[in-house]
Amino acid sequence: MSPTVDHVLLNLALNLSSNRSHTQQYQSLIDGVAQVFPCDASCLFILDEERFLTPVAVRGLQTSVLGRRYFPKAHPRLEAIIESREAVRFDADCLLPDPFDGALLSDDLCIDVHDCMGFSLYVEGQLVGALTMDAMAVGAFDDIEPVTIETFAALAAATLRNIGQIKALKAQNQKQKSVTQTLIQQARSQHGEMVGLSPQIAQLRNNIETVAKSDYAVLISGETGTGKELVAHSVHAQSLRSDKPMIYVNCAALPEGLAESELFGHVKGAFTGANSQRAGKFELADGGTLFLDEVGELPLVLQAKLLRVIQQGELQRVGSDQHLLVNVRIVAATNRQLEKEVEAGTFRADLFHRLNVFPIQVPPLRSREGDIPVLAGYLLEKVRQQFNAPNLHVHPKVLTQMEKRPWYGNVRELEHTLTRAALHAIQQGAVTILSTHFDASLNLDDVKNTSQFLPQQSQPMRDLVERYQHELIEHALRLNDGVWAKAAQFLHMDRGNLYRMGKKFGINK
Repeated sequence: MSPTVDHVLLNLALNLSSNRSHTQQYQSLIDGVAQVFPCDASCLFILDEERFLTPVAVRGLQTSVLGRRYFPKAHPRLEAIIESREAVRFDADCLLPDPFDGALLSDDLCIDVHDCMGFSLYVEGQLVGALTMDAMAVGAFDDIEPVTIETFAALAAATLRNIGQIKALKAQNQKQKSVTQTLIQQARSQHGEMVGLSPQIAQLRNNIETVAKSDYAVLISGETGTGKELVAHSVHAQSLRSDKPMIYVNCAALPEGLAESELFGHVKGAFTGANSQRAGKFELADGGTLFLDEVGELPLVLQAKLLRVIQQGELQRVGSDQHLLVNVRIVAATNRQLEKEVEAGTFRADLFHRLNVFPIQVPPLRSREGDIPVLAGYLLEKVRQQFNAPNLHVHPKVLTQMEKRPWYGNVRELEHTLTRAALHAIQQGAVTILSTHFDASLNLDDVKNTSQFLPQQSQPMRDLVERYQHELIEHALRLNDGVWAKAAQFLHMDRGNLYRMGKKFGINK
Protein backbone atom coordinates (compact mmCIF):
# COMPACT_ATOMS: atom_id res chain seq x y z
CA MET A 1 0.00 0.00 0.00
CA SER A 2 1.21 3.52 -0.81
CA PRO A 3 2.08 6.06 1.93
CA THR A 4 -1.11 7.94 1.01
CA VAL A 5 -3.24 4.89 1.67
CA ASP A 6 -1.36 4.18 4.89
CA HIS A 7 -1.96 7.74 6.06
CA VAL A 8 -5.69 7.57 5.32
CA LEU A 9 -6.08 4.23 7.11
CA LEU A 10 -4.14 5.54 10.11
CA ASN A 11 -6.46 8.55 10.40
CA LEU A 12 -9.50 6.28 10.22
CA ALA A 13 -8.08 4.09 12.98
CA LEU A 14 -7.48 7.15 15.17
CA ASN A 15 -11.08 8.26 14.59
CA LEU A 16 -12.30 5.13 16.35
CA SER A 17 -11.31 6.59 19.71
CA SER A 18 -12.07 10.24 18.98
CA ASN A 19 -14.85 12.36 20.46
CA ARG A 20 -16.11 13.51 17.08
CA SER A 21 -19.84 13.33 16.37
CA HIS A 22 -21.37 10.36 14.59
CA THR A 23 -21.98 12.45 11.49
CA GLN A 24 -18.36 13.62 11.41
CA GLN A 25 -17.04 10.09 11.77
CA TYR A 26 -19.32 8.81 9.01
CA GLN A 27 -18.24 11.62 6.69
CA SER A 28 -14.56 11.14 7.52
CA LEU A 29 -14.89 7.52 6.51
CA ILE A 30 -16.54 8.34 3.20
CA ASP A 31 -13.98 11.08 2.48
CA GLY A 32 -11.25 8.48 2.99
CA VAL A 33 -12.84 6.35 0.27
CA ALA A 34 -12.18 9.07 -2.32
CA GLN A 35 -8.51 9.19 -1.29
CA VAL A 36 -7.96 5.44 -1.47
CA PHE A 37 -10.18 4.28 -4.33
CA PRO A 38 -10.63 5.68 -7.89
CA CYS A 39 -14.32 6.52 -7.60
CA ASP A 40 -16.54 9.48 -8.45
CA ALA A 41 -19.17 8.73 -5.82
CA SER A 42 -19.54 6.65 -2.69
CA CYS A 43 -22.16 5.87 -0.08
CA LEU A 44 -21.94 4.43 3.44
CA PHE A 45 -24.96 2.45 4.66
CA ILE A 46 -25.92 1.10 8.04
CA LEU A 47 -28.23 -1.90 8.33
CA ASP A 48 -31.16 -1.09 10.63
CA GLU A 49 -33.31 -3.45 12.68
CA GLU A 50 -35.85 -3.75 9.87
CA ARG A 51 -33.11 -4.92 7.46
CA PHE A 52 -33.16 -1.68 5.50
CA LEU A 53 -29.93 -0.11 4.30
CA THR A 54 -29.95 3.52 5.45
CA PRO A 55 -27.41 5.96 3.94
CA VAL A 56 -25.52 7.92 6.61
CA ALA A 57 -22.84 9.64 4.48
CA VAL A 58 -22.37 10.29 0.76
CA ARG A 59 -19.80 11.85 -1.52
CA GLY A 60 -20.42 12.76 -5.16
CA LEU A 61 -24.13 11.99 -4.81
CA GLN A 62 -27.20 14.17 -4.36
CA THR A 63 -28.01 14.81 -0.72
CA SER A 64 -31.52 13.51 -1.47
CA VAL A 65 -29.98 10.04 -1.09
CA LEU A 66 -29.67 10.72 2.66
CA GLY A 67 -33.44 10.98 2.91
CA ARG A 68 -33.98 7.45 1.56
CA ARG A 69 -33.98 3.89 2.86
CA TYR A 70 -33.05 1.02 0.55
CA PHE A 71 -34.64 -2.41 0.87
CA PRO A 72 -32.07 -4.83 -0.61
CA LYS A 73 -34.71 -7.05 -2.24
CA ALA A 74 -35.76 -4.05 -4.36
CA HIS A 75 -32.16 -3.26 -5.37
CA PRO A 76 -30.39 -6.35 -6.78
CA ARG A 77 -26.90 -4.83 -6.62
CA LEU A 78 -27.23 -3.95 -2.95
CA GLU A 79 -28.62 -7.41 -2.27
CA ALA A 80 -25.64 -9.02 -4.01
CA ILE A 81 -23.22 -6.89 -1.99
CA ILE A 82 -24.61 -7.74 1.44
CA GLU A 83 -24.91 -11.44 0.59
CA SER A 84 -21.20 -11.66 -0.20
CA ARG A 85 -18.34 -11.57 2.31
CA GLU A 86 -16.00 -10.38 -0.46
CA ALA A 87 -16.02 -7.24 -2.59
CA VAL A 88 -18.49 -7.36 -5.48
CA ARG A 89 -17.74 -5.64 -8.79
CA PHE A 90 -20.35 -4.79 -11.42
CA ASP A 91 -19.08 -4.16 -14.94
CA ALA A 92 -20.33 -1.37 -17.17
CA ASP A 93 -22.46 -3.82 -19.17
CA CYS A 94 -24.14 -5.28 -16.06
CA LEU A 95 -27.91 -5.43 -16.59
CA LEU A 96 -28.79 -5.05 -12.90
CA PRO A 97 -30.16 -1.52 -12.21
CA ASP A 98 -27.84 0.69 -10.19
CA PRO A 99 -29.59 2.34 -7.20
CA PHE A 100 -27.71 5.58 -7.84
CA ASP A 101 -28.43 6.01 -11.55
CA GLY A 102 -29.53 9.62 -11.90
CA ALA A 103 -28.21 10.60 -8.47
CA LEU A 104 -24.59 11.38 -9.33
CA LEU A 105 -23.55 15.02 -9.09
CA SER A 106 -22.88 15.94 -12.70
CA ASP A 107 -23.66 18.67 -15.17
CA ASP A 108 -24.15 16.10 -17.91
CA LEU A 109 -27.57 15.02 -19.02
CA CYS A 110 -26.34 11.41 -18.85
CA ILE A 111 -25.70 10.81 -15.16
CA ASP A 112 -25.84 7.02 -15.10
CA VAL A 113 -23.20 4.92 -13.34
CA HIS A 114 -20.67 3.04 -15.49
CA ASP A 115 -18.72 0.97 -12.97
CA CYS A 116 -19.75 -0.05 -9.49
CA MET A 117 -18.12 -1.86 -6.60
CA GLY A 118 -19.31 -2.53 -3.07
CA PHE A 119 -18.52 -4.59 -0.02
CA SER A 120 -20.46 -5.68 3.02
CA LEU A 121 -19.32 -4.66 6.50
CA TYR A 122 -19.19 -7.38 9.15
CA VAL A 123 -18.22 -7.32 12.83
CA GLU A 124 -17.75 -10.67 14.55
CA GLY A 125 -19.90 -12.39 11.96
CA GLN A 126 -22.71 -9.83 12.13
CA LEU A 127 -23.66 -7.70 9.12
CA VAL A 128 -23.67 -4.02 10.19
CA GLY A 129 -23.69 -2.14 6.89
CA ALA A 130 -22.28 -1.74 3.41
CA LEU A 131 -20.15 0.63 1.38
CA THR A 132 -20.58 1.29 -2.33
CA MET A 133 -18.41 3.08 -4.87
CA ASP A 134 -19.40 4.27 -8.33
CA ALA A 135 -17.26 5.50 -11.18
CA MET A 136 -17.96 7.08 -14.54
CA ALA A 137 -14.88 5.41 -16.07
CA VAL A 138 -15.20 1.84 -17.33
CA GLY A 139 -12.94 -0.62 -15.49
CA ALA A 140 -12.04 1.85 -12.74
CA PHE A 141 -11.92 -0.86 -10.05
CA ASP A 142 -10.11 -3.62 -11.95
CA ASP A 143 -6.66 -3.14 -10.42
CA ILE A 144 -7.44 -2.60 -6.73
CA GLU A 145 -5.53 -4.90 -4.41
CA PRO A 146 -7.72 -7.18 -2.26
CA VAL A 147 -5.73 -6.35 0.89
CA THR A 148 -6.64 -2.66 0.50
CA ILE A 149 -10.33 -3.52 0.32
CA GLU A 150 -10.13 -5.92 3.29
CA THR A 151 -8.28 -3.38 5.47
CA PHE A 152 -10.67 -0.57 4.61
CA ALA A 153 -13.70 -2.80 5.15
CA ALA A 154 -12.42 -3.83 8.59
CA LEU A 155 -11.91 -0.22 9.68
CA ALA A 156 -15.27 0.85 8.28
CA ALA A 157 -17.04 -2.00 10.09
CA ALA A 158 -15.25 -1.15 13.34
CA THR A 159 -16.37 2.46 13.01
CA LEU A 160 -19.98 1.44 12.53
CA ARG A 161 -19.75 -0.97 15.47
CA ASN A 162 -18.39 1.69 17.83
CA ILE A 163 -21.03 4.21 16.82
CA GLY A 164 -23.72 1.55 17.07
CA GLN A 165 -22.64 0.58 20.59
CA ILE A 166 -22.67 4.21 21.75
CA LYS A 167 -26.14 4.68 20.29
CA ALA A 168 -27.34 1.47 21.95
CA LEU A 169 -26.11 2.63 25.35
CA LYS A 170 -27.86 5.98 24.96
CA ALA A 171 -31.04 4.27 23.83
CA GLN A 172 -30.90 1.92 26.83
CA ASN A 173 -30.63 4.85 29.22
CA GLN A 174 -33.70 6.47 27.70
CA LYS A 175 -35.75 3.29 27.35
CA GLN A 176 -39.29 3.42 28.68
CA LYS A 177 -41.89 0.72 29.16
CA SER A 178 -42.21 -1.41 26.05
CA VAL A 179 -45.94 -0.87 25.49
CA THR A 180 -45.60 2.90 25.83
CA GLN A 181 -42.60 2.98 23.52
CA THR A 182 -44.61 1.12 20.90
CA LEU A 183 -47.40 3.68 21.14
CA ILE A 184 -44.91 6.53 20.86
CA GLN A 185 -43.29 4.97 17.81
CA GLN A 186 -46.70 4.55 16.20
CA ALA A 187 -47.46 8.22 16.85
CA ARG A 188 -44.14 9.25 15.33
CA SER A 189 -44.61 7.14 12.24
CA GLN A 190 -48.10 8.54 11.87
CA HIS A 191 -46.91 12.11 11.98
CA GLY A 192 -43.59 11.65 10.15
CA GLU A 193 -40.08 12.67 11.05
CA MET A 194 -38.24 15.94 11.35
CA VAL A 195 -36.01 15.68 8.28
CA GLY A 196 -33.27 18.17 7.42
CA LEU A 197 -29.55 18.92 7.60
CA SER A 198 -29.70 22.73 7.57
CA PRO A 199 -28.36 24.92 10.40
CA GLN A 200 -31.93 26.12 10.96
CA ILE A 201 -33.18 22.59 11.64
CA ALA A 202 -30.14 21.88 13.81
CA GLN A 203 -31.02 24.94 15.91
CA LEU A 204 -34.65 23.81 16.09
CA ARG A 205 -33.56 20.39 17.38
CA ASN A 206 -31.34 22.09 19.97
CA ASN A 207 -34.25 24.23 21.16
CA ILE A 208 -36.46 21.17 21.51
CA GLU A 209 -33.79 19.27 23.43
CA THR A 210 -33.23 22.26 25.73
CA VAL A 211 -36.85 22.59 26.85
CA ALA A 212 -38.08 19.00 26.52
CA LYS A 213 -36.91 17.75 29.94
CA SER A 214 -38.59 20.65 31.78
CA ASP A 215 -42.28 21.14 32.55
CA TYR A 216 -42.36 24.63 31.04
CA ALA A 217 -45.16 25.56 28.68
CA VAL A 218 -44.00 25.73 25.08
CA LEU A 219 -45.46 27.98 22.39
CA ILE A 220 -44.63 26.79 18.87
CA SER A 221 -45.12 29.36 16.15
CA GLY A 222 -44.59 29.22 12.42
CA GLU A 223 -46.28 29.37 9.05
CA THR A 224 -48.83 26.82 7.88
CA GLY A 225 -47.19 23.59 6.75
CA THR A 226 -43.85 24.04 8.53
CA GLY A 227 -44.31 21.03 10.83
CA LYS A 228 -45.39 22.53 14.15
CA GLU A 229 -47.14 19.32 15.12
CA LEU A 230 -43.92 17.36 14.52
CA VAL A 231 -42.15 19.73 16.90
CA ALA A 232 -44.84 19.18 19.54
CA HIS A 233 -44.51 15.41 19.27
CA SER A 234 -40.73 15.69 19.52
CA VAL A 235 -41.00 17.82 22.69
CA HIS A 236 -43.26 15.24 24.29
CA ALA A 237 -41.18 12.24 23.13
CA GLN A 238 -38.01 13.71 24.73
CA SER A 239 -39.76 14.80 27.92
CA LEU A 240 -39.97 13.08 31.30
CA ARG A 241 -43.67 12.55 30.51
CA SER A 242 -43.01 10.47 27.40
CA ASP A 243 -44.51 7.37 29.05
CA LYS A 244 -47.78 9.25 29.51
CA PRO A 245 -50.29 10.30 26.83
CA MET A 246 -50.05 13.35 24.60
CA ILE A 247 -53.58 14.52 23.86
CA TYR A 248 -54.20 16.54 20.69
CA VAL A 249 -56.77 19.37 20.50
CA ASN A 250 -57.43 21.31 17.31
CA CYS A 251 -58.72 24.58 18.73
CA ALA A 252 -59.91 25.77 15.31
CA ALA A 253 -62.18 22.74 14.92
CA LEU A 254 -63.78 22.82 18.37
CA PRO A 255 -67.59 23.08 18.03
CA GLU A 256 -68.58 26.48 19.40
CA GLY A 257 -71.33 25.14 21.66
CA LEU A 258 -69.32 22.17 22.92
CA ALA A 259 -65.81 23.60 23.17
CA GLU A 260 -65.87 23.87 26.98
CA SER A 261 -67.13 20.30 27.30
CA GLU A 262 -64.43 19.04 24.92
CA LEU A 263 -61.69 20.59 27.04
CA PHE A 264 -63.01 20.15 30.57
CA GLY A 265 -65.63 17.40 30.29
CA HIS A 266 -69.24 17.36 31.49
CA VAL A 267 -71.57 15.52 33.84
CA LYS A 268 -74.76 13.74 32.94
CA GLY A 269 -77.60 16.17 32.26
CA ALA A 270 -75.32 19.23 31.98
CA PHE A 271 -76.95 20.13 28.64
CA THR A 272 -79.23 18.62 26.03
CA GLY A 273 -77.62 15.46 24.72
CA ALA A 274 -75.35 14.94 27.75
CA ASN A 275 -76.66 11.44 28.46
CA SER A 276 -73.63 10.41 30.50
CA GLN A 277 -70.63 12.01 32.13
CA ARG A 278 -67.54 12.48 30.05
CA ALA A 279 -63.91 13.34 30.77
CA GLY A 280 -62.43 16.26 28.87
CA LYS A 281 -59.09 16.53 27.11
CA PHE A 282 -57.39 17.90 30.25
CA GLU A 283 -58.36 14.85 32.30
CA LEU A 284 -57.26 12.50 29.53
CA ALA A 285 -53.86 14.25 29.47
CA ASP A 286 -53.38 14.09 33.26
CA GLY A 287 -49.73 13.30 33.95
CA GLY A 288 -48.85 13.85 30.31
CA THR A 289 -48.98 16.59 27.69
CA LEU A 290 -51.86 18.54 26.17
CA PHE A 291 -51.16 19.86 22.68
CA LEU A 292 -53.33 22.87 21.81
CA ASP A 293 -52.98 23.26 18.07
CA GLU A 294 -54.08 26.58 16.52
CA VAL A 295 -54.51 28.02 20.01
CA GLY A 296 -55.02 31.49 18.54
CA GLU A 297 -58.47 30.38 17.34
CA LEU A 298 -59.87 29.99 20.87
CA PRO A 299 -62.66 32.47 21.73
CA LEU A 300 -61.97 34.92 24.58
CA VAL A 301 -64.47 33.29 26.97
CA LEU A 302 -62.74 29.96 26.68
CA GLN A 303 -59.31 31.59 27.00
CA ALA A 304 -60.23 32.80 30.51
CA LYS A 305 -61.25 29.31 31.62
CA LEU A 306 -58.14 27.81 30.06
CA LEU A 307 -55.97 30.30 31.96
CA ARG A 308 -57.53 29.23 35.28
CA VAL A 309 -56.70 25.57 34.67
CA ILE A 310 -53.12 26.39 33.67
CA GLN A 311 -52.58 28.66 36.70
CA GLN A 312 -54.23 26.55 39.40
CA GLY A 313 -54.12 23.04 37.97
CA GLU A 314 -57.80 22.47 38.68
CA LEU A 315 -60.90 22.30 36.54
CA GLN A 316 -64.64 21.84 36.71
CA ARG A 317 -66.63 19.67 34.38
CA VAL A 318 -69.56 21.45 32.77
CA GLY A 319 -72.54 21.15 35.11
CA SER A 320 -70.48 20.10 38.14
CA ASP A 321 -69.46 21.95 41.32
CA GLN A 322 -66.61 19.55 42.03
CA HIS A 323 -63.03 20.67 41.45
CA LEU A 324 -60.64 18.17 39.84
CA LEU A 325 -56.86 18.48 40.08
CA VAL A 326 -54.81 17.77 36.96
CA ASN A 327 -51.09 17.75 36.24
CA VAL A 328 -50.72 18.65 32.59
CA ARG A 329 -47.91 20.13 30.55
CA ILE A 330 -49.11 22.57 27.90
CA VAL A 331 -47.64 22.67 24.42
CA ALA A 332 -49.42 25.11 22.11
CA ALA A 333 -48.99 25.97 18.45
CA THR A 334 -50.15 28.84 16.28
CA ASN A 335 -49.57 30.37 12.87
CA ARG A 336 -50.80 33.73 14.15
CA GLN A 337 -48.64 36.48 15.58
CA LEU A 338 -50.12 36.39 19.06
CA GLU A 339 -48.34 39.59 20.14
CA LYS A 340 -50.42 41.46 17.56
CA GLU A 341 -53.53 39.55 18.61
CA VAL A 342 -52.91 40.73 22.20
CA GLU A 343 -52.58 44.32 21.01
CA ALA A 344 -55.80 43.98 19.03
CA GLY A 345 -57.61 42.58 22.08
CA THR A 346 -58.46 39.22 20.46
CA PHE A 347 -56.11 37.23 22.67
CA ARG A 348 -55.62 37.57 26.42
CA ALA A 349 -52.25 38.99 27.42
CA ASP A 350 -52.09 36.91 30.62
CA LEU A 351 -52.76 33.68 28.71
CA PHE A 352 -50.16 34.61 26.11
CA HIS A 353 -47.49 35.08 28.77
CA ARG A 354 -48.46 31.78 30.43
CA LEU A 355 -48.06 29.93 27.13
CA ASN A 356 -45.00 31.79 25.92
CA VAL A 357 -42.61 30.59 28.66
CA PHE A 358 -40.36 28.97 26.04
CA PRO A 359 -41.17 30.04 22.48
CA ILE A 360 -40.03 27.89 19.57
CA GLN A 361 -40.09 29.36 16.07
CA VAL A 362 -40.29 26.77 13.28
CA PRO A 363 -38.41 28.10 10.24
CA PRO A 364 -40.20 28.31 6.88
CA LEU A 365 -38.90 25.97 4.20
CA ARG A 366 -37.53 28.83 2.08
CA SER A 367 -35.06 29.72 4.87
CA ARG A 368 -33.79 26.16 5.40
CA GLU A 369 -30.51 26.00 3.52
CA GLY A 370 -30.08 22.82 1.47
CA ASP A 371 -32.98 20.85 2.99
CA ILE A 372 -35.16 20.48 -0.12
CA PRO A 373 -33.09 17.66 -1.74
CA VAL A 374 -33.08 15.68 1.52
CA LEU A 375 -36.80 16.26 2.02
CA ALA A 376 -37.48 15.23 -1.57
CA GLY A 377 -35.69 11.93 -1.01
CA TYR A 378 -37.64 11.33 2.19
CA LEU A 379 -41.07 12.40 0.92
CA LEU A 380 -40.82 10.23 -2.19
CA GLU A 381 -40.15 7.09 -0.14
CA LYS A 382 -43.87 6.53 0.50
CA VAL A 383 -44.59 6.75 -3.24
CA ARG A 384 -41.71 4.36 -4.03
CA GLN A 385 -43.05 1.75 -1.62
CA GLN A 386 -46.72 2.07 -2.57
CA PHE A 387 -46.10 1.88 -6.32
CA ASN A 388 -43.11 -0.49 -6.26
CA ALA A 389 -40.86 2.09 -7.91
CA PRO A 390 -37.59 1.81 -5.90
CA ASN A 391 -35.54 3.76 -8.45
CA LEU A 392 -37.86 6.77 -8.71
CA HIS A 393 -35.89 9.99 -8.24
CA VAL A 394 -35.92 13.70 -9.09
CA HIS A 395 -33.60 14.95 -11.80
CA PRO A 396 -30.82 17.12 -10.29
CA LYS A 397 -31.74 20.11 -12.48
CA VAL A 398 -35.32 19.88 -11.24
CA LEU A 399 -34.05 19.79 -7.64
CA THR A 400 -32.14 22.99 -8.39
CA GLN A 401 -35.33 24.59 -9.71
CA MET A 402 -37.23 23.42 -6.64
CA GLU A 403 -34.66 25.05 -4.35
CA LYS A 404 -35.34 28.41 -6.02
CA ARG A 405 -39.07 28.34 -5.29
CA PRO A 406 -40.40 30.15 -2.19
CA TRP A 407 -42.76 27.31 -1.15
CA TYR A 408 -45.18 29.51 0.77
CA GLY A 409 -47.08 26.37 1.78
CA ASN A 410 -43.79 24.99 3.17
CA VAL A 411 -43.17 21.25 3.62
CA ARG A 412 -46.84 20.43 3.16
CA GLU A 413 -46.93 22.17 -0.23
CA LEU A 414 -43.65 20.50 -1.21
CA GLU A 415 -45.04 17.09 -0.29
CA HIS A 416 -48.28 17.51 -2.23
CA THR A 417 -46.54 18.99 -5.27
CA LEU A 418 -43.86 16.30 -5.34
CA THR A 419 -46.35 13.49 -4.85
CA ARG A 420 -48.47 14.68 -7.78
CA ALA A 421 -45.37 14.94 -9.98
CA ALA A 422 -44.24 11.44 -8.92
CA LEU A 423 -47.62 9.96 -9.81
CA HIS A 424 -47.53 11.65 -13.21
CA ALA A 425 -44.05 10.21 -13.81
CA ILE A 426 -45.13 6.70 -12.77
CA GLN A 427 -48.21 6.98 -14.98
CA GLN A 428 -45.91 7.68 -17.94
CA GLY A 429 -43.56 4.82 -17.05
CA ALA A 430 -40.68 7.14 -16.09
CA VAL A 431 -38.25 6.69 -13.17
CA THR A 432 -36.87 10.24 -13.35
CA ILE A 433 -39.17 13.09 -12.30
CA LEU A 434 -38.76 15.99 -14.74
CA SER A 435 -40.18 19.51 -14.76
CA THR A 436 -42.80 18.38 -17.28
CA HIS A 437 -44.32 16.13 -14.61
CA PHE A 438 -45.26 19.07 -12.39
CA ASP A 439 -48.61 20.83 -12.62
CA ALA A 440 -46.98 24.27 -12.87
CA SER A 441 -43.56 25.47 -14.02
CA LEU A 442 -40.88 25.34 -11.36
CA ASN A 443 -39.49 28.58 -12.72
CA LEU A 444 -42.55 30.50 -11.50
CA ASP A 445 -42.43 31.87 -7.98
CA ASP A 446 -45.91 32.66 -6.74
CA VAL A 447 -47.98 32.54 -9.91
CA LYS A 448 -50.01 29.43 -10.64
CA ASN A 449 -50.34 28.19 -14.21
CA THR A 450 -54.12 28.11 -14.61
CA SER A 451 -53.90 26.38 -17.98
CA GLN A 452 -53.96 23.09 -16.09
CA PHE A 453 -57.67 23.74 -15.45
CA LEU A 454 -58.31 24.10 -19.20
CA PRO A 455 -57.15 20.64 -20.38
CA GLN A 456 -56.41 19.80 -23.98
CA GLN A 457 -57.44 16.19 -23.38
CA SER A 458 -60.61 14.80 -21.86
CA GLN A 459 -60.68 14.86 -18.04
CA PRO A 460 -63.50 14.51 -15.50
CA MET A 461 -64.88 17.93 -14.59
CA ARG A 462 -65.14 16.90 -10.93
CA ASP A 463 -61.38 16.27 -10.75
CA LEU A 464 -60.62 19.66 -12.30
CA VAL A 465 -63.02 21.46 -9.96
CA GLU A 466 -61.61 19.73 -6.87
CA ARG A 467 -58.05 20.54 -7.95
CA TYR A 468 -59.03 24.20 -8.30
CA GLN A 469 -60.78 24.16 -4.91
CA HIS A 470 -57.67 22.64 -3.33
CA GLU A 471 -55.38 25.37 -4.68
CA LEU A 472 -57.94 28.09 -3.94
CA ILE A 473 -58.05 27.09 -0.25
CA GLU A 474 -54.24 27.02 -0.06
CA HIS A 475 -54.17 30.46 -1.72
CA ALA A 476 -56.68 31.89 0.80
CA LEU A 477 -54.69 30.47 3.72
CA ARG A 478 -51.44 31.95 2.40
CA LEU A 479 -53.03 35.39 2.09
CA ASN A 480 -54.39 35.15 5.65
CA ASP A 481 -51.35 33.77 7.51
CA GLY A 482 -52.88 30.31 7.68
CA VAL A 483 -55.85 31.45 9.81
CA TRP A 484 -58.89 29.38 8.82
CA ALA A 485 -61.43 31.90 10.12
CA LYS A 486 -59.94 34.70 8.01
CA ALA A 487 -59.58 32.42 4.98
CA ALA A 488 -63.27 31.49 5.30
CA GLN A 489 -64.19 35.17 5.48
CA PHE A 490 -62.02 35.84 2.42
CA LEU A 491 -63.90 33.15 0.48
CA HIS A 492 -67.31 34.13 1.95
CA MET A 493 -67.70 30.68 3.51
CA ASP A 494 -68.61 29.20 6.86
CA ARG A 495 -65.40 28.37 8.74
CA GLY A 496 -66.54 24.85 9.62
CA ASN A 497 -67.45 24.05 6.01
CA LEU A 498 -64.10 25.37 4.77
CA TYR A 499 -62.20 23.38 7.39
CA ARG A 500 -64.03 20.17 6.46
CA MET A 501 -63.32 20.78 2.78
CA GLY A 502 -59.64 21.36 3.61
CA LYS A 503 -59.56 18.15 5.63
CA LYS A 504 -60.98 16.29 2.63
CA PHE A 505 -58.10 17.57 0.49
CA GLY A 506 -55.50 16.84 3.18
CA ILE A 507 -54.63 20.52 3.69
CA ASN A 508 -55.15 20.58 7.46
CA LYS A 509 -53.35 17.38 8.43
